[in-house]
Amino acid sequence: MAVAARVDPKTYFTPEEWRRVAARSSWRGLALVAHGWAVIGLTMAAVIASPAVLGPYWPITLLPAAMIIGGRQLGLAILMHDASHGALHPNPRVNDFVGEWLCSGGVARYRKYHLQHHKYAQQAEDPDLVLSAPFPITRASFRRKVLRDLTGQTWLKERFAVSAAQLKRRKPGEPVLPILAGEAWRLRRWLIVNGLVIAAFSSVGLWWAWFALWLLPRATWFQLVTRVRNIAEHALVSKDEPDPLRHARTTRAGFVERALVAPYYVNYHCEHHMFMHAPCWTLPRIQRLLSDKGVLPRMLTAPGYVAVLSAAASRA
Repeated sequence: MAVAARVDPKTYFTPEEWRRVAARSSWRGLALVAHGWAVIGLTMAAVIASPAVLGPYWPITLLPAAMIIGGRQLGLAILMHDASHGALHPNPRVNDFVGEWLCSGGVARYRKYHLQHHKYAQQAEDPDLVLSAPFPITRASFRRKVLRDLTGQTWLKERFAVSAAQLKRRKPGEPVLPILAGEAWRLRRWLIVNGLVIAAFSSVGLWWAWFALWLLPRATWFQLVTRVRNIAEHALVSKDEPDPLRHARTTRAGFVERALVAPYYVNYHCEHHMFMHAPCWTLPRIQRLLSDKGVLPRMLTAPGYVAVLSAAASRA
């Protein structure tokens, strides 16, 4: 197997510089998690209160709410990703607990998969290579993908893909339930947690809130921005790329992109691949240091998400 080339921090940083950018924080990661949930909670509260202000026109708030909440749902997934690298908190037990129960869950399973991606980045053994390999695609193909994301089709496929694949491999006469037993624990937790949330909303007469203010963003905007994130990070990156400074792409993001598409420094993906155990909040500082040392021009970067998506959908 072709293991991806690595970057030695000592090549670019003094011991003191590296100590500062690699240090875990006992509060920064927790503050980002709290910020994500606060934005989601305040957005939900604004929509719930909107009928008093907008009257029968209050449903117009659902579109911006889906974009804001879906962006923070991605943010919580990004923070779970940090937890999978052990970077969310210096205490491993706290790190894994927060990633599992206050972010998007599945830390241990994701860690095993994701570290393979880093080990074989853009090599044939990279499990994420399938996400970037099809690009560039045509604009028509890209529009179809966006439509599937925004209509919930991608979410349904994602939610039931594993079970469907297992059932497809079922032999004639083989019982169904034992085949699905391996996925039962995940479904059980999902039903329990979301059932409790629905019950809590219903107890105050807001039975619809979970569906409109959690499931709708999760099944639509979250799917789209996750696709955009994947495209920006690795699409059009050369397979078997030998230069570790070009295994992933960093994309410039303004305020709107950071709010809706690229939360919690996820756009600094080249820096993350170069130094994968550095906490996400130190990546801007890492970029500044690398820029000061003249390294940034050698790295794979893009001026914005529009530019990346235009290139990814440029096939004739």
